[in-house]
This record gives sequence, C-alpha cells and structure tokens, in this order.
Amino acid sequence: MPLSFPDAPSVNDTYTAGDIEYTWNGTTWYISNRVADARYGAATGGDSSSTITVGGESYTLLTFTSSGTLTVTAAGLFDFIVVGGGAGGGDWDTFPGGGGGAGGYVTGTAYLDANATITVGAGGAGRAHGNGSGLNNIAGSGGGAGGDLNSNLGYYGKGGASGGGGNDPRPGGIGDGISGNNGGNGGSNSAGGGGGAGAAGSNGGTSVGGNGGAGNDASAFRGETAGTTYYAAGGGGGGISTNGSGGSSIGGNAGTTGTAGAVNTGSGGGGGISTNGAGGSGIVLVRFKN
Repeated sequence: MPLSFPDAPSVNDTYTAGDIEYTWNGTTWYISNRVADARYGAATGGDSSSTITVGGESYTLLTFTSSGTLTVTAAGLFDFIVVGGGAGGGDWDTFPGGGGGAGGYVTGTAYLDANATITVGAGGAGRAHGNGSGLNNIAGSGGGAGGDLNSNLGYYGKGGASGGGGNDPRPGGIGDGISGNNGGNGGSNSAGGGGGAGAAGSNGGTSVGGNGGAGNDASAFRGETAGTTYYAAGGGGGGISTNGSGGSSIGGNAGTTGTAGAVNTGSGGGGGISTNGAGGSGIVLVRFKN
C-alpha cells in the first residue's frame, strides 16, 4: 500500500510504516531505522577504506572523493555525511568580490538493503554555484556563488545550501538554514564572506572584507580528536584595504587572485579581482560497526 507521509514536516520528524522508520531532513524522507532489526550492515566501495574507533567501538569508514557505488554486502544501518560542492567567489573591479558559499552538510543514519548510488559534486568555478552530492536521494546541495561585478549575476550574494557573500553594499545570499547558513552582507568598499555549514559569513566592514563562515567539525564521526577535520566552510570576501579569510582554514581566501576552497571539503572559494577562487569539491563518508 502507498506510504502517507505527513504534510509540512519539520526537520527530524519521523514516520513509521511497518518496521521501517523514516526521518525528514528538510529536503527528503530517508530511511533512518529498521525498528525490528536495528543492526549495522556492511558494505564496500569508495576511494579509501579505513578502520576507526568511535566511542570505544570499531567501525569501517568508507570515503568517497569521487562518484561511485556503495556495494551493500549485508543489509542494516549506515551512518553518513554528505557534503555538496562549494561555490566560487565573485569579483569586483577595485577589490575582490564576495566569498563563495559552502556546499550543504547533511548527516544521519540510513537503513540500506541494496546498493546505493554515491554522487560527489564538483565545486563551482569563479562566479558559479557548487554542484550537489548525494547518497541515493539523501542530498547535500551546492553552495551559492559570491556577489559579482558581472552584470548577468549582479552584486548580490547568491542563494544555495550556504549563501555567497554580497558586494558593496548588497546583501549576502540566503542559505537553507538546515545544511548551511547565509552569506555575509557587503559593506562600503567591501564584500561579505560566504556562509559555512557551521556559521554565517561575516559582513564586510568599511573597506574590510568579511571572513567566510566556519565549517562543521566532522572529527568525532571520523574517530579523530575534536578540531581535526572540518567540512563546508565559506570563502572570504574582499575589501579595498583588507581581504577576508576563508572559514576553518579550508575556505578560499580573498585576494587579487582568490584562492580555491580545499578539495573534497565542500568549501567556498575566495573573492578575487583578476581571478576568482573556485569552490572545493564535495565528499561522502559512510561508516558501519565492525
């Protein structure tokens, strides 16, 4: 019989049909638990595999830095992080433009009993949005591009999972509020930083560019010490006297030539004048107990 999901759900609302529990992540319903048999499954795939320890228990961590297939060898629960591609920074004629917004950061646990399609989104070039990543229908959207002098894009930061920074003195782009945050507003002779998954981008001040928003700390998921690994930070915005820095040391910095967001972090690129920084590509992590 067809499923009857609730209308207008809130994030983390659940719906149970038979022995399957579904959770709403703000974009889609995904299978989060098989109530009758809540055991972890097993799988192979990804560009690397490692054994990690989390909370005193052994897990296998599969890391996808490129698109591929998660081959499920035993049905069960799988923890995941899906990070979309970061956006490129914008440009301006006298100072670097708005920072690029980070790709969406989505995490949770899904029940899988068949192979899953993994998509790793590319980062956006300068002035371009990032591309979405996914685990089947669980999606991390791309980030929004930074505000730009180009007449086709306008001075405003663009919306996305996290929004791009705005240019002198337009507002930053709107983030989705679930997997990312807003870009910072441009100020007088300055641009805002791109939004990150952990925080909004900073506003530009008088001639001072805003910094990119912080990313999310994924260290605990990866079995690492807190503060070791971040994903989805915003790129820095430019200023006529001082340029902004990328968030969490992985977003791109603003400058005459904006730097790119770090590869496979979903971070935004820095604003530029001659060259805008590109966004960093996304990543998908899947783990299960051994």
